[in-house]
Amino acid sequence: MLRDVRKWNMEKAKEFLQLNKEEAETVLRLNIQPTRVGFQCSFYEDFALRGIRVDTVQPGFVSCTLKVPPRLTDKSGNLAKGAVANLVDEVGAAVVHVEGLPMNVSVDMSISFLGTAKLNDELEITSKVLGQRGSYSGTIVLVRNKATGELIAEGRHSLFGKKSSKL
Repeated sequence: MLRDVRKWNMEKAKEFLQLNKEEAETVLRLNIQPTRVGFQCSFYEDFALRGIRVDTVQPGFVSCTLKVPPRLTDKSGNLAKGAVANLVDEVGAAVVHVEGLPMNVSVDMSISFLGTAKLNDELEITSKVLGQRGSYSGTIVLVRNKATGELIAEGRHSLFGKKSSKL
């Protein structure tokens, strides 16, 4: 019985992920060039972060702005939850990154989704270092609607990496 349910769930998942003809043609038109690690953004980074603008960088603080693009919205036209998680990951890691050292590794993320952002909403994404102990860092990332001040999400991000005395 359980095996039949799993098989049925797998079939439903495959059906859900199937592309229609128009979507398949769009995917075929994508031109993804290989990247040089450490010198260029990956397809993933480009897709997720293209359009983000860094407004302020201070020790232990980063502030960015992003206008919600169509590629980061869900079927309802809202900023996708996965896109929010990616912003928490990337901006949370940026605030503790030290030039010349490898990027830190995410250990844990906890995100509270408090509101929604729509296509073309301008967001303010801020990240602050909460603390550091040895090679372990904790950050908080806030995602706000810049026009209304509404808090869209709050993320806590823990990272592990090479120790630096610069923070």
